[in-house]
Amino acid sequence: MLQKGRASKVTIFLNEDTPRHLGTLCDAVMTFLLHKGVAGATATRAMAGFGSHRALHSTGMEARAEHLPVRIEFIEEAGKVGEILPALEAMVTDGIIEVQETTVVKAANYERPEPQAPPVVHRGAARMMRVYLGESDRWQGMPLYEAIVQRLRMVDVAGTTVYRGVLGYGAKGHTHKSGRLPFSHDLPVMISVVDTAERIERAIAEIEGMMQDGLIVLSDVEAIRVTHGAAEGPAEAHPGSGDAIR
Repeated sequence: MLQKGRASKVTIFLNEDTPRHLGTLCDAVMTFLLHKGVAGATATRAMAGFGSHRALHSTGMEARAEHLPVRIEFIEEAGKVGEILPALEAMVTDGIIEVQETTVVKAANYERPEPQAPPVVHRGAARMMRVYLGESDRWQGMPLYEAIVQRLRMVDVAGTTVYRGVLGYGAKGHTHKSGRLPFSHDLPVMISVVDTAERIERAIAEIEGMMQDGLIVLSDVEAIRVTHGAAEGPAEAHPGSGDAIR
């Protein structure tokens, strides 16, 4: 792990198309550095250049664009550089390897997170309430589904989820479908709630007077709630929203 202080900077100059086994030398060097645990390495491709062969290569020269110079640079502790340098010298048979002393002022090392404790699973009986209404239904100047969600939050319901339908019809037999036609403004909406039976009954008492045309459906369910870290209580207390239902 690279630390703050004295270190070595290694720069390798080679050609982009220099072969190495079934790939390129550039890819082979980068893979080698990764497997050796080097803190980090960067390969950059030049726009133009020439070397000992005295041939100019440039991105503007289509015939010579694939032979552009590549620069690989990395910084590591001097001891580690000394260990891997002989292998790099054997790999780079046509190029230049430069080593310079440098000073690391700040090393932003990645710290692996500590392993978490296994998740805690809470299971318990709960009740699911589904409320069916229309998107255009209103309550005191605001959409009814928004007003219901606010009211459920006020009575300390664990969580709610609102689903907007894309196609449906109700008791009146009118078909509603998403799209650009006028009848798409009254799409079906469903509000799903899961909590204890006591809280659900209290929620029904709060919202049934707000609805003029809709449906409330109840189901007995088993809630499975997964938490990490400190538990917040049994599943019966706050089973959560409909996403936690089995």
